Amino acid sequence: MSEHFFATHFGTYRVDQTSAGPSLSAWEGDPQPTPFGLHYLELAQHRCRVAQPMVRRGWLENNSQSIRGADTFIQMDWDRATRLVAHEIERIARVHGNRSIFAGSYGWASAGRFHHAQSQIKRLLNLAGGFTASRHSYSYGTAGAFLPHVLGQDYAGTNACAPSWDQIAQHTDCLVAFGLRLTNAQCDPGGVGRHTVEQWLTRALNRGMRLIVVSPDRADMPDHPNAEHLAIRPNTDTALMLACAYARIQNDTIDRKQIQRLTTGFDRLAAYVMGDSDGVPKTPAWAARVTGVSRSQIEQFIEALRVPTSLLNLGWSLQRATAGEQPYWMAIALAAISGQIGRPGGGFAFGLGSVNSVGQPVRHLKAPGLDQGQNPVADFIPVAAIADLLAHPSGTLEYNGRTLPLPDTRMVYWAGGNPFHHHQDLNRLRQAWQRPETIVVHERVWTATAQHADIVLPSTLPFERNDIAVSSNDRTLVFNRATHPPYAEARDDHQICAMIAAHLGLADEFTEKRETDDWLAHLYAGYRERFPELPDYPTFRERGIHTLDAEQDAPRSTTLLAEFAAAPEACPLATPSGRIELFSETIASFGYPDSPPHPSWIAPEEWLGGERAQTYPLHLLSPQPTNRLHSQLDAIGASQYDKVAGREAAVFSRQDAEARGIEAGDTVKLFNERGACLVGARVSSTLLRGVVLLPTGAWYTPEDPTDPMTLELAGNPNTLTQDRRSSRLSQGSAAHSCLVEAVRRE
Repeated sequence: MSEHFFATHFGTYRVDQTSAGPSLSAWEGDPQPTPFGLHYLELAQHRCRVAQPMVRRGWLENNSQSIRGADTFIQMDWDRATRLVAHEIERIARVHGNRSIFAGSYGWASAGRFHHAQSQIKRLLNLAGGFTASRHSYSYGTAGAFLPHVLGQDYAGTNACAPSWDQIAQHTDCLVAFGLRLTNAQCDPGGVGRHTVEQWLTRALNRGMRLIVVSPDRADMPDHPNAEHLAIRPNTDTALMLACAYARIQNDTIDRKQIQRLTTGFDRLAAYVMGDSDGVPKTPAWAARVTGVSRSQIEQFIEALRVPTSLLNLGWSLQRATAGEQPYWMAIALAAISGQIGRPGGGFAFGLGSVNSVGQPVRHLKAPGLDQGQNPVADFIPVAAIADLLAHPSGTLEYNGRTLPLPDTRMVYWAGGNPFHHHQDLNRLRQAWQRPETIVVHERVWTATAQHADIVLPSTLPFERNDIAVSSNDRTLVFNRATHPPYAEARDDHQICAMIAAHLGLADEFTEKRETDDWLAHLYAGYRERFPELPDYPTFRERGIHTLDAEQDAPRSTTLLAEFAAAPEACPLATPSGRIELFSETIASFGYPDSPPHPSWIAPEEWLGGERAQTYPLHLLSPQPTNRLHSQLDAIGASQYDKVAGREAAVFSRQDAEARGIEAGDTVKLFNERGACLVGARVSSTLLRGVVLLPTGAWYTPEDPTDPMTLELAGNPNTLTQDRRSSRLSQGSAAHSCLVEAVRRE
């Protein structure tokens, strides 16, 4: 009898058949299953589901006075709805060119490799003449654009810059974690088989490794005798590391041999650190004024790094801020100055604990997914520039040494993502969203993105179709067998795109005359080609799950930059110098005022040490939620149980709450000049004064959809975050540079 499993971005679960229908239980192969995923099947018949194709009345009637987000929808049959989409693709391409079609899909809709919404619609649009695309991600957009200048293109990926956990467990003497929320490791861009991050970290701590968590919240620190916390103002981590470099240079404890062999530009960085170039020595006393950490604590921190093997780990959250390149660049520089590059378990790391996969000592399962084809359109935007694209037709955008043209976008086609969750300054986006002629959305539930569309095509949830779920940085492959039939008239993204392709005369090119199971067998064959030890497809389908290597097998250890450090001439980096660039002539040539050519402290416009803090004295941080993935599952389960007064919970320090008369359970309005939202209050004794935490993902709910500055009712932090990005260099999200004020709501 075949076994039945269900793999998601937050874990793999066993499907149990009960008298009440299918239910999920923890897969015994996962040492730390994610609890909130157990509720996933509650969405099967949920009232928030999209039941049939829907078309906005004002769009259908060509009523220019109607407003997206404040209009009604008309039910339509599949044939007519998909004909409308095909007609719009043809019309806009013919009249305005394919560059006027923007496909804004994102990759978190499903862990399945075939039913990957982004691949399906990009395959369709590429066959239809192409589209304007996006690059990078909200999660890692700043680093992805910036790191090639310092380390080379090979180190731009989300899993490229970290030693493996087994090396940390064996060799690291002191791990400094700038930002560490271990609950983030519940999830991963691919599927998750085994959650092991906390196991590896505990193993290292039990061996005697010292862990210093640098963050505004002491709750980020694991409960272990070897773990300690250093409270720091948000956005000031670069200043702390500059003080460490100052002490090293001042005391002549730098590794001159490593600096000379592996880096270029140290002298110009040192001139900045010592104050020779700008008149400001980056002393511990200077850093204390910037960071809010006392001078004595900074000096103790500097001393803690004087160990044989130290590792600086920076969470992804640090580069989602104004000048988000700088802490990453400074961590690389400090690791080189300290002689830690290429040392097992030492140096720097980006993203350990940000997702499950970073640092996993496993063979990579990456293999071909659905072929998207080639895009005939060369235009693109950095992913976080969507509002700029829509608001400034035929404008330009400075990005990474280029001036990008912004096409006059007439059509937006979105599937597999929710921009009204992950974009910043949603009031600005909502206004820009009115400009295109047509917006098409594939959606399973009535998100704000669906409510702001013209044509909504109901798509299936991952448990309503068969698929193969694989993460390239995990050992587990899962055959996701459907647990439920499609809801109402919902169809999977492949079926939807195939219908549109047929109307465009592209059916055979799109489907290659394959049915879904033929595609799954074809994709699985790509894995077997790379890993011949995998069972054949019928056996895999019957068993439902396969783990590539046994737990006792030797791990695939990774020492970051080991080959380069051992032989920099024979194994140079793909940078202009072939070495780590502590001063980048390329970045200098761009002439961007917000992107200096070496690591630097750049005061954000919005931070607790600036003038704006006199008006808005709370620094808002919007971390990933602990009880869902982004905005997924917000309508059910743990996300609903954890609401306060029916809204997303914001966490205030006890001092800030008392100063404003706020008590736990109160309804509170957070606001700044960009917008305002209502939240439920929680009060913390571990959070730094002046900081408020509001996780992302509450479904954007404007009180008055016709009002550009309406109150948001559910607690979505992106009502408040700024849509001014990290820098001209990366154009990455700067969500974590945001000041607000709070008042208790009567």
